[in-house]
Amino acid sequence: MTFRSRPHIIAAVMVMTQAAAFAQPVDTPGVTSPLTPAQIARNYPSDALTGAAVDKPVVLKSQGGMPIRVVKLAEGLSHPDGMVFLPDGRTILLTERPGRLRVVRDGVLDPTPVAGLPAFNNVGLGGLHDIVLHPDFVRNNLLYISYTKDREPQKGTTLAIARARFDKDRLTSVQDILVTEAWESPLGTYGGRMVFGPDGMLYISVGDRDGTTASDQSSARPQAQQLGSHIGKILRVRDDGSVPPDNPFVSVPGAKGEIYSYGHRNVYGMAWDPKTGAMWVCEFGPAGGDEINRVLPGHNYGWPLVSLGRNYSGSLVSDQPFHRDGMDDPLFFWNPNFNPENMFFYTGDKFPRLKGSLIVAGASTKKIAQMVIRGDFVRQGDTMLNELGIRFRDIRQGPDGNIYVLTEGRLRGPNDTDGMLLRLEPPADAGSSTNPGSAEPAPD
Repeated sequence: MTFRSRPHIIAAVMVMTQAAAFAQPVDTPGVTSPLTPAQIARNYPSDALTGAAVDKPVVLKSQGGMPIRVVKLAEGLSHPDGMVFLPDGRTILLTERPGRLRVVRDGVLDPTPVAGLPAFNNVGLGGLHDIVLHPDFVRNNLLYISYTKDREPQKGTTLAIARARFDKDRLTSVQDILVTEAWESPLGTYGGRMVFGPDGMLYISVGDRDGTTASDQSSARPQAQQLGSHIGKILRVRDDGSVPPDNPFVSVPGAKGEIYSYGHRNVYGMAWDPKTGAMWVCEFGPAGGDEINRVLPGHNYGWPLVSLGRNYSGSLVSDQPFHRDGMDDPLFFWNPNFNPENMFFYTGDKFPRLKGSLIVAGASTKKIAQMVIRGDFVRQGDTMLNELGIRFRDIRQGPDGNIYVLTEGRLRGPNDTDGMLLRLEPPADAGSSTNPGSAEPAPD
């Protein structure tokens, strides 16, 4: 099977040349100038969010009337961002963005974080991001973490992927297998979502890295269209970080061989459809422009030359917001915005109404959405848990068929400890569930 697509490669080279021609020098905080006290204060708020939005188990109903029992497994977390289930069926590993890797075993959070993490930068949205297991974890105990790496001297940061061995609740043999060419402002976003594909390759999202969102000018945004940069891309690498020879741009002069697709803003959700084998991603735009895309190798998804969002100043991102030749339009976009985080295809039996659907976690919208896909047609179905008033960061199907979510109260605040790990399960007696919108305690 080959991933090369000649028309898209030609278009990519043209766009790369055009984007480079229009790039302008921009003051980038933390790169061309030190971070100011005001910028640091915004990313290190003096107050701290504490507590938990869910205490005892509660039964809620989705907007469509589906009963859901919400059970808190862990609290006191600080911006938990990624989680993975170990093959033993009783252990969950989860990351906290300020810099901790935690173990939940038999539904109980170990108070001692896992030792052995690499050094990282946790300014703003930096720190630990996602975690995945090697496909042969049972044999080799290898896992991967995405994290924020400092440049020496301290000017700019980037996304890095480390591989390590999980040995008796600590990491050993920690080694970077990929340090992305995405060096930009510490105030920018990183992406960092990871998933192993059916082909055994590791797929990685790299965010827009934009630390100048208040301005219409950015040194980072144009790089999503430049194949010599990892910014705004989905990467495809072997389990050791090396480049597969069938990646779409390995033969393009000046292009990064790891690139699988480009023109993305911030991809925080990645999932493979178990029925079709297609790769789906969700990404959030600036003020609007949140998208769902089906990703094809070598294709360009438009950012920032095509976007239905606006800059935070209020100006249009693109003078052609709907379409440009040579770039793929989203198969679905939210209006108003949804702020999508991670997602997965539900294959379990605990929630029959969700089976086969794409389930997406929403951050700023504070809800979870069911997306129904029929070929190229995508629509939003049921939504749930908006009454909890919390941001959903990661969402996964557990080996038991229940749904597990990580939550936070706000986007920034490294001292916050209001994050939770929740399990969503069907109530033992659906007839005992509360009315839609209520949050009365359910029986234990």
